Amino acid sequence: MKLGRSWKAAWAAGTVLMAATLPLSAQEQNAAGDAKATIRASSFAGAFLAGRVAEVDNDYGNAVAYYQRALLLSPDNSELQQNLMLTLIAAGRFDEALPLAEKLKTRPEIERFSRLALAVDAIKKKKFFDAENFLKLALESDLDRVVTKVMTAWTQEGAGKGKEALATIDAIKGPDWFRVFTKYHRALIADASGQKNEAQKAYADLMEDADAAATAPDTFLRAAESYVGFLSRQNRKTDALDVIARSEEAAPGRVSTASLKKKVEAGEKIPATASNAQEGAAEILLNMASALNRSGGEPFVRLYLNYTLALHPGLDEALIQLASVDEQQKNAEGAIKLYERVPDDSALKRAAELQLGLNLADLKRYDEAIKHLSILRESDPDDMRTYLALGGVYAAREDYRSAANVYDQAAERLKNPEAGDWNVFYQRGIAYERLKEWPKAEPNFFKALELNPDQPQVLNYLGYSWVDMNMNLDRGLDMIRKAVELRPSDGYIVDSLGWAYYRLGRYPEAVTELERAVSLKPDDPVLNDHLGDGYWRVGRKLEATFQWAHARDLKPEPDLLTSVLKKLKEGLPDEPKPATSQATPQPAQPAPQPEPDKRTEAAPAAPVATEASAEPGAVPAVVPASYTVKAGQSLWSIANEALGDGNRYREILDLNPALRGNPARIRAGQELVLPAGQ
Repeated sequence: MKLGRSWKAAWAAGTVLMAATLPLSAQEQNAAGDAKATIRASSFAGAFLAGRVAEVDNDYGNAVAYYQRALLLSPDNSELQQNLMLTLIAAGRFDEALPLAEKLKTRPEIERFSRLALAVDAIKKKKFFDAENFLKLALESDLDRVVTKVMTAWTQEGAGKGKEALATIDAIKGPDWFRVFTKYHRALIADASGQKNEAQKAYADLMEDADAAATAPDTFLRAAESYVGFLSRQNRKTDALDVIARSEEAAPGRVSTASLKKKVEAGEKIPATASNAQEGAAEILLNMASALNRSGGEPFVRLYLNYTLALHPGLDEALIQLASVDEQQKNAEGAIKLYERVPDDSALKRAAELQLGLNLADLKRYDEAIKHLSILRESDPDDMRTYLALGGVYAAREDYRSAANVYDQAAERLKNPEAGDWNVFYQRGIAYERLKEWPKAEPNFFKALELNPDQPQVLNYLGYSWVDMNMNLDRGLDMIRKAVELRPSDGYIVDSLGWAYYRLGRYPEAVTELERAVSLKPDDPVLNDHLGDGYWRVGRKLEATFQWAHARDLKPEPDLLTSVLKKLKEGLPDEPKPATSQATPQPAQPAPQPEPDKRTEAAPAAPVATEASAEPGAVPAVVPASYTVKAGQSLWSIANEALGDGNRYREILDLNPALRGNPARIRAGQELVLPAGQ
């Protein structure tokens, strides 16, 4: 079956759904600023401002309570009613928001949310005529139009007007990004109303439209999976597997696709994604939330997802996405409750259980998290995600030995590691690096790069570790530069490059990169502290003081805070001797790294020593001996063989200054000086 040009290529174009279409919300119009002072809520102004502050902090429970208190004091205040309605919906208290939605349904500035809420309620009650009327807005953006028109088509389908519903879809006009939504829902409506030929045409048309795939990839993949279900119900197993193959090419490792494949191979008939108006209306709201979630706009994502769940309370994808929003907003308790609601028969249930365990760890409920994830691991010992999650919890508790043991067990299960398994070795490398066992850590980073040569996190970590240990300087710096090229918008990786330049004494270059890192992650205390150090070394001491003060105010970890306060009082000591190829390797401090498994970006870990070293300049009192390097040997293996302890490779470095710039640069037949008398 022909499916048009490569979906995978279309993904590279990224999401082009424009943020400019987003309407302003009460959250964005917030005038409370960063006010954190204790507010007395005995007056209208106090309660209103307290509600605003709570809303900014994503504390929806308190925001609702304060707004309700303020509304008792000023019951006709329209702005307050709007804020309370939106906050109730954001908090998942949909039914409580409906009386306010009724009051606000004729106000153009809020009708896109009030009338949408009333339409959702009417669809739930199968009052499709009322719902269609509620979906008529006086003012609407492009985003509003595609949502209301598609939902209107579903109300018509619910009323038994399938052909009219398709005509409504066909009449929707707008920018190019509309197509992925209109074509998808044309297929769903045609299928739900029994127009199978029209459904087939609509699905095939969308599958040929690679540009639509680039517009909203998540929606396109759901459409592809929906098409698979349609084909399975038409007894077209081969065609269904063909669509699945294309999906796997475009988005490898997608759990729902893998689950679908097993069912199709087993000959199961997959239920329709939307078999009625209620499910169809929920689907367009979910699709829009997914598209906005890729472009930012978390307040809108939260609202649309809660509208979705009001229509379809057990929709697994909506629960997962809303839990993810809670995680982004540092609400682990809320995320856990949502993950618990994912149905047991969902393909996403195991992923939800994994994330639940990680959220327990975020709450520092480590024992619960370890127990929960250990049970998951036992239930499927070949699922590498459970090892990564469990190891991540041990690492969060700074129990790196237990983390390393978990990753060792994972590696043992991987008889033939594939590209997707790189993270097991990367995390094992980090665990051993933190245990000050660099000779065990380094091979794991090499293995991760063997499996995934252009993985920026691994390139960054290994490259920075080398530079900071004054090993393989040129190669390490090249690795960090490559990581930056691959992730130019990752503030932590850019910071690594700047800090590497700083460690090498190349301060002007360091400042350039550190300034860029702070521009990308302005609220990170570590990055601001690094920039302060860079400014000090180039003589910009007033700016250095400002950066350190800013780092202090960003609530850094205790160790960093102590360091920052000392620098604010005393400045930096005299300039240290920069790293050179002739310097003795120093203990490594780890490069910035992401939190395990759960988040795309996270603050870098506080620097810690990772390598036990001999006293600088220590020279054995005995007369050195000569040693000839054998093929395949490393300094570690030589020290282990000749000196009985691989950790003594540093003594070999002390006696062979030419290797200090690159200890890996040894060759068979090379003569080395070793400590004698051992």
